Amino acid sequence: MSPFSGSAPRTQDWRHLRLVRGDDGVATVTLTRPDKLNALTFGAYADLRDLLAELSRERSVRALVLAGEGRGFCSGGDVDEIIGATLGMDTARLLDFNRMAGQVVRAIRESPFPVIAAVHGVAAGAGAVLALAADFRIADPSARFAFLFTRVGLSGGDMGAAYLLPRVVGLGHATRLLMLGEPVHAPEAERIGLISELTEDGRADARAAELARRLASGPSLAYAQTKALLTAELDMPLAAAVELDAATQALLMHGEDYAEFHAAFTERRPPKWQGS
Repeated sequence: MSPFSGSAPRTQDWRHLRLVRGDDGVATVTLTRPDKLNALTFGAYADLRDLLAELSRERSVRALVLAGEGRGFCSGGDVDEIIGATLGMDTARLLDFNRMAGQVVRAIRESPFPVIAAVHGVAAGAGAVLALAADFRIADPSARFAFLFTRVGLSGGDMGAAYLLPRVVGLGHATRLLMLGEPVHAPEAERIGLISELTEDGRADARAAELARRLASGPSLAYAQTKALLTAELDMPLAAAVELDAATQALLMHGEDYAEFHAAFTERRPPKWQGS
C-alpha cells in the first residue's frame, strides 16, 4: 500500500476493536465481542479495513498480531447483525458489503508487515478466512477452523477463501473444507499445513507476540518484499517470477540493511537492522 495520505488524521478511537501499539514496532489488534465469540459486525469489518490501511501508510508498524478476546478467535459474521440484516438488502447493497469483506482480506495480504493470527477456540466463517489471510497462524490445542459458508447456503469461496485455501493446504483439502464446512481441530489443522505452529494450551497469544517481536526486530523491508513476492507470484509463470525476483534483489542490494549485514559480519557482531 502507498505510504502517502491526504488530509484525514489518524483515527484515535476504534469502536469495534482494540489497538495496542508497542514501542518495539509490534501492533496488536484484538476483536472485542467476547460474549458473541467476537462475531463480526458491519462496523468491525469496516474498522479492520480502515485500520490496516492506516497502519500500512504509517510504516511505523513492523509486525501485527490479530487476536480475539475471550473463549475464541472469531465465530464469523454475526447471525443477527450480518445475516439477518443482509436478507433485507438489495443487490447493490449486498455487493458493497461483500466487497468490503474482501477488502479486509486484501488489506491483510497487501500490508507491508507480517500479520500473525493468534488462534484459540473457534475460528469460523469469516473468522477462519481472517486467520487464513495472515502470514502466520499460531494456534493452541483448543483451536478449530470451520469454513461454514455452504452451511448457510452460500458459496464456500467467500472473501477469497477459494483462492487462498488451496494454496495453503492443497486443492483436495480445500475442496473438503469449503464444500462440507466441517470443523478442523488443531491436530489435523497442523497436519495439513493450516497452522504454522501449534503451541501448548493457552500459549497462542504469547507465542504470537514473541514471533511478532522477532519479526519487528529484523530487516523489515526484506520481509515486506518477501511477503509482496509471495502474493504476487502465486499466479505468475516462472519466467516472470524470476525476473521480478531479480529486480527486487537489485533494489534491496542498494539498501542499508544489505550493507549493514556485511559490516556486521566483518566486525563479528549482530546486525543493526534499519528496515531500509
